Amino acid sequence: MTQHQLYNKAITWFKTSSHGMNAALVACAMLGSSAAWAVDPSVKQLRVGYQKASVNLVIAQQQKLFEKEFPNAKISWNEFPGGPQILEALAVGSIDIGATGDTPPVYAQAGNKPLHYFAYETAKPLASAILVQNNSKITKLSQLKGKRVGVHRGSSSHYLLVQAVRKAGLQWTDIQPIWLSPADARAAFQKGAIDAWAIWDPYYAAAQVEDKARVLSSGKGLSPNYTFYLASENLIKNHPQALKGIIKQVNVADKWVQSHKAETASIFAQSTGLKPVVSQTFIQRRPNPSGAAPLTKKVIADQQELANRFSELKIIPKSINIQQAVWAGK
Repeated sequence: MTQHQLYNKAITWFKTSSHGMNAALVACAMLGSSAAWAVDPSVKQLRVGYQKASVNLVIAQQQKLFEKEFPNAKISWNEFPGGPQILEALAVGSIDIGATGDTPPVYAQAGNKPLHYFAYETAKPLASAILVQNNSKITKLSQLKGKRVGVHRGSSSHYLLVQAVRKAGLQWTDIQPIWLSPADARAAFQKGAIDAWAIWDPYYAAAQVEDKARVLSSGKGLSPNYTFYLASENLIKNHPQALKGIIKQVNVADKWVQSHKAETASIFAQSTGLKPVVSQTFIQRRPNPSGAAPLTKKVIADQQELANRFSELKIIPKSINIQQAVWAGK
């Protein structure tokens, strides 16, 4: 069977099966060493934007996987506190690729920022939560009415909070969102300046372990909490093969993480300053596998639902079409 036939067989199975992410990862593995996924030697630089939660990218950095994939390129790594800042850097040309949660790209696209989704990681709804103090009298979502809830505007937890409010039968105007970065929100949470906090890992794990925060609700049944990989217009246009190489190395990183969770937790503890028990909690909560694959129809539909919800609430200024921002993979 030729490589072309192998590729078509893998993609056909992927499209017609119900296996979703696993199918996509199998297809990626089948093609990993083929000519269809060849490295683009013309890539001279790759500027990566990542967050503390970007497990696969942190491991890729630690193991120099992109350096191996792109031996002719200068690889630079830039850490950001959240997805909105990564998307802004992508828009102004400061980075070439970035990994964010589900909400930041919706904000960026609604603001006419140039962006291209090229991969996603499997949903991880348990990796984000709405937290309250351990001694809080708030025991159910409906009791958030009139309360001050810390959240990073435009982050994945912003959508989690929107969905939680909806599930509770409340209106968005029934709560008081307090727009804070993760670091500022944690300080406010510890002081009791906010009544609840919508947040993602590893900040979620830190509050849970160190502050004894109580989980009011996880993202289960509320938000899929995808991680997306996005690329600049320049990379999409001039180096499409590079995207395939990036996906391949992200999957190499994830395979290592899944079989070396203790070592991964130790690496994160050292690189982020998190306590080992916090890193362990964070890493153990990740799905297996958590590799990268091109977006499926379901993922695009889920992301469109998020965009529609934000448009309905006028959180974003206009309706958007997610499909228009998805790399075709050609």
